[in-house]
Amino acid sequence: MFRATLTLCGGGVAKRLFSSLSGEIALPSNLRLPPNLIGVPREKRAFPASTDLPVLRRCEADIPAHLAPIQTWLQSLESRDSEPLGVVDLHPDVFSVPVRLDILHAVEVWQRNFKRISYAKVKSRAEVSGGGRKPWKQKGSGRARHGSIRSPIWRGGGVAHGPRGPTSYYYMLPMKVRVQGLKIALTSKLAQDYLHIVDSLEIPTPDPHYLQDLAKHRQWGDSVLIVDVGEEFPQNILQATESLKTINIIPAIGLNVHSMLKHESLVLTLEAVKFLEKKLLWHDTRFTPLYPFKLPYSDLP
Repeated sequence: MFRATLTLCGGGVAKRLFSSLSGEIALPSNLRLPPNLIGVPREKRAFPASTDLPVLRRCEADIPAHLAPIQTWLQSLESRDSEPLGVVDLHPDVFSVPVRLDILHAVEVWQRNFKRISYAKVKSRAEVSGGGRKPWKQKGSGRARHGSIRSPIWRGGGVAHGPRGPTSYYYMLPMKVRVQGLKIALTSKLAQDYLHIVDSLEIPTPDPHYLQDLAKHRQWGDSVLIVDVGEEFPQNILQATESLKTINIIPAIGLNVHSMLKHESLVLTLEAVKFLEKKLLWHDTRFTPLYPFKLPYSDLP
């Protein structure tokens, strides 16, 4: 019996070793993914270290002497196979900050909860109808003493320590933390090659399949968030994204951490990059409180 068990174990180990050396998958057939669900591996673009293409945008804000601008490609939506138009410079204090996952998590949790209101509410023993009379006398019946049939320990009675809605979960993070969360999200998208810069949102057709083929050809992932300045967008891209659930478009004033994390790729126009750099860098240089306040003592020097 022992020899038979040893032979079976040795055969199984030899089979797994042979499959690993031959390149076959050692998983059983019921755990393997079918070939049609395995996508083509995504190729990460190389950053433009040395290229003959012109630099089409420079950072308007001053860059510290110990930092250098971050360069990436400028693309166009006019054609699916269009080559990069040039190179754009991004400010390192916005698109190359130290990644703090704790700040990113704090901003995401705050954004989900600060507008949340729970309407869950249950009745206490005072709100349940009935129970005004003592069910039986205090002594002499041999049963446990009770004062109301709507006590929380009775079936059909009130609920003790239950939710008493509406309950607000509002709280506010410091503005500096929220701004840093936006910078970290932008930095993460750029580092993972999921941040793309385009010259404009003009597309040749309002057909939704054009945007889907464009995103698939350029390996933008399963979901795309398009950002531009202003509330009026070109009609073609509005009609193309109207019926799509995985490609959305929002104004730059409404860009937030949750939307960036929810979508796989982020597409910014040149005007959106300029707007974000101006707004986010302003918080690094301001020295006064965002909401002015008065001290309780006016006789301080």
